[in-house]
Amino acid sequence: MAETGGNENRKWTFKIAAAIAIGATLAGCATRQVVPSPAPPPVVAAPPPAAARPQYAKASWYGPGFNGRRTSSGEIFDQNDLTAASTMYPLGSRVIVTNLDNERSVEVTINDRGPNIRGRKIDLSHKAASVIGMIDAGTAHVRIDLLSAPRGSRRVGSPLRYYVQVGSFASAAPAREMRSKLSRSYRDVRIEQVAAAHHRYYRVQMGAFASRAAAEVRAAKTAQLGYPIVIVIE
Repeated sequence: MAETGGNENRKWTFKIAAAIAIGATLAGCATRQVVPSPAPPPVVAAPPPAAARPQYAKASWYGPGFNGRRTSSGEIFDQNDLTAASTMYPLGSRVIVTNLDNERSVEVTINDRGPNIRGRKIDLSHKAASVIGMIDAGTAHVRIDLLSAPRGSRRVGSPLRYYVQVGSFASAAPAREMRSKLSRSYRDVRIEQVAAAHHRYYRVQMGAFASRAAAEVRAAKTAQLGYPIVIVIE
């Protein structure tokens, strides 16, 4: 009987010790300060690049009398292509022109400079004008939406830039030779590469100039050297 009582005492002693240990653990957890993990920073989406605002303007069209002539981009004008002339957009820009009278639209490439009549902002090719139904009227009020522009070109609405073009070549070697000669006198000589009608041209230019008058001064000086001069508007 004494042995049995000793076993019972040992069982109670073990239970009491275990209870004390558990109590101490719980007390430690109750007094321990739990520091929450810092919340991850919120994900902020990068704002999309600002798109050019639609331009509302008066449009006209051209074709006969200009067909087959060289445009400001170096391409040969074809009145049956979907192209346009404008000074608002860089050459090579793609825009959608919508006739506000009938909501018909056409996508064109800006490959020339114009119009030459005050109050008009874009000249469509004959083909483009026929698509939006403005041939008979001759002019139309339109909305112009920019789709794309060549990398590095000026922003829509920014001041025009003028360049003095001294030569245009079908290969790079003569263009580099001319640039080397002109660079002895001027520091702003560059070679502009232009793709037109599945061909690449290398245009030797000086500038940019903030005004046509400033470009004309440089053009007059360079013409004395016997170079053919063209003032290009970008």
